[in-house]
Amino acid sequence: MGEKNAPVGRILRTVIPVAAWILIWQLLAIIVQNRIILAGPYDTLSALIVLVRTEVFWSSVSATSVRILTGFFAGSVIGIALGCLAFKKAFIGDFLKPFVSALKSVPVASFVILLLIWFGSRNISVIICSMVVFPILYLSTIEGLKATDYRLLEMAHVFRMPISRQIRYIYVPQLMPFFRSAFKLAIGMSFKSGIAAEVIGQPLNTIGNGLYLSKVYLETGELFAWTIVVVLISFICEKIISLILKLF
Repeated sequence: MGEKNAPVGRILRTVIPVAAWILIWQLLAIIVQNRIILAGPYDTLSALIVLVRTEVFWSSVSATSVRILTGFFAGSVIGIALGCLAFKKAFIGDFLKPFVSALKSVPVASFVILLLIWFGSRNISVIICSMVVFPILYLSTIEGLKATDYRLLEMAHVFRMPISRQIRYIYVPQLMPFFRSAFKLAIGMSFKSGIAAEVIGQPLNTIGNGLYLSKVYLETGELFAWTIVVVLISFICEKIISLILKLF
């Protein structure tokens, strides 16, 4: 009986807080009574319905999603690869340390402006997402490799286990907990930084451009609608990545 009620309990623990925040949002909108300052849930839903009926909406969502995910995967691959190299070769880690520190510390807006000068606005979100994701996966890879049980590695050495089997049966299981948290953080940061880059760079037919136009025309409901779309896409991508990691 308890097992049957468990899924229902998990659903309720998710639905009730969301419903509570929507209610708080609606109460604040009623108190403010100004759609420009704070659009309520109804105004936001109405704006979202209008948006999804337009061709520009779908082209913007697809273009932004492809660019951000491209940057996410590129940054992940580079981060994991260089993290492995830095773990094996200390001089590589020493060489990359200032670069990684700069990527972690310098504001995204500074990189966006610089990249606009160099490359223009078309694919700026791809580069920014790669730069944001890279240090997250790089550092997580190094930490995961450092945490690998040395006794397992000694056993693999004694039994002359091929490197491919070491990677599959020793390194991957040890790294997976680090990758789970790193990928969850990285996908959220990718959408935050990628959308911010689009708002600054203003490539046409993107979510960032839609957000900027909503601000220009004081369409707060539409602004919230675009924001909800970003949250939903990010949530779906996070769940897909978590599912892929579970397959390992």
